[in-house]
Amino acid sequence: MKKAKMAETIGAPPGTITYVGESKTECVGITLIEYTESEFQEGSIDDNAKLTSSKSEGVKWINIDGIHDIGLIERLGEVYGLHPLLLEDIVNTEQRPKVDDYTDRVLIVLKMLHYNDELQELEIEQVSLILGDGWVITLQEREGDVFDFVRDRIRNSKGRIRRMGADYLAYALIDAIVDNYFMVLEKIGLTLEDLEDKVIEDPRPETSAKIHRMKRETISLRHSIWPLREVISGIQRLGSKLIGEDTTYFLRDLYDHTIQVIDTVETYRDILSGMLDTYLSSISNRMNEVMKVLTIIATIFIPLTFIAGIYGMNFQYMPELGFRWGYFAVLGLMAFVGVVMLIFFKKKKWL
Repeated sequence: MKKAKMAETIGAPPGTITYVGESKTECVGITLIEYTESEFQEGSIDDNAKLTSSKSEGVKWINIDGIHDIGLIERLGEVYGLHPLLLEDIVNTEQRPKVDDYTDRVLIVLKMLHYNDELQELEIEQVSLILGDGWVITLQEREGDVFDFVRDRIRNSKGRIRRMGADYLAYALIDAIVDNYFMVLEKIGLTLEDLEDKVIEDPRPETSAKIHRMKRETISLRHSIWPLREVISGIQRLGSKLIGEDTTYFLRDLYDHTIQVIDTVETYRDILSGMLDTYLSSISNRMNEVMKVLTIIATIFIPLTFIAGIYGMNFQYMPELGFRWGYFAVLGLMAFVGVVMLIFFKKKKWL
C-alpha cells in the first residue's frame, strides 16, 4: 500500500497539516459518548458539521477512526480551538510517543499494538489523545482498538469512571493501551518459546529468517514503548489544571506498569540475541557431527584401502596370489581391522 512519506512535509511552514501514513480512501468513523454519574449517551456522528464543542455537564468522549481526512482534522481544530502544531502532529503517523502541553489542551501521542496471530506479526498503530476541559478526543489510524473495556465500564457504570472527570477518562484510555502491551508481549513470549525449541531441536534456514524478523519487530516494539516512560512521567510533571491530583496517583501506578513492559521488551531482546548465537552454534554442532561421522568412516577405510591396494597390484611373484583361500583371508583381515577400529573409537567415546 502506498504510504505518504515525511519527505513530503520538508519545506512546509510549521503547522501545515499534511497527512503522513498509509494512503486510505475509507470513510472516517466518528463516535460520541457523553456521560455523568447518573446518565449516559452514545451515538455516531455522520457529518463533520455536527462536531460541536458545546459544554456538557459531564464528560464528552469523541473517538475518530481515520486521520487521513484533512478536512475533518481542520474542522476539528476550528471547533475545539486546537493549535496548528497539534493538528500537524496528529496527522503524522511517524511521531514518536510524546506529550505536549498547550495550556488549556494536552496532546498525548501513543502507539497501540496489535498482534496478528495468523501471520505472527506485530502491527503498530498511532493513537493521539487530546485532553480538554470536560472532554477527550481520541484519533486512530483505522477502526478497531483496545478501548472496549473502557466503553463497557462507562456503559455499565463500573468502577469510578462515571464519577470522575475527563482526566480520569484519559488515564483509563492510556491504561487500556498499556494493559494491551502485556497481552501482546505474552503472545510474543509464546512465539519465542516455540522458536527456541526449533532452534535447539531442528535448526533450519527459515528458523534463522524468523529470528531476524522477530529481532526487527522487537526493535520496533522498543521504539514504540520506550518513550512511553517519558510520556507518563511528563504528564505527572505538567502541573496542568486539566489533570486533578486524584488522577496523578493512578498515573504513578501506570508508570510502574510501563517500567515492567520496558523490562520485558529488553528481556526479549536479550533472548533473541542469545537465540541467534544458539542457532549458529546448533548449525555448527550439526556440521561437526556430520564431519565426525565422515572422518570416522574415512579413517576406517584407510587401512582397508591400503590392504586392497597391495593385493590389487597383481605382481607375478606375489606369494599370496596362488593361495586357495587368499581372497577370503584378505576379506576376513579387512573385516577384523574394521571391527577393531570401531571398538577402539567406541572406547575413546568418539562414537
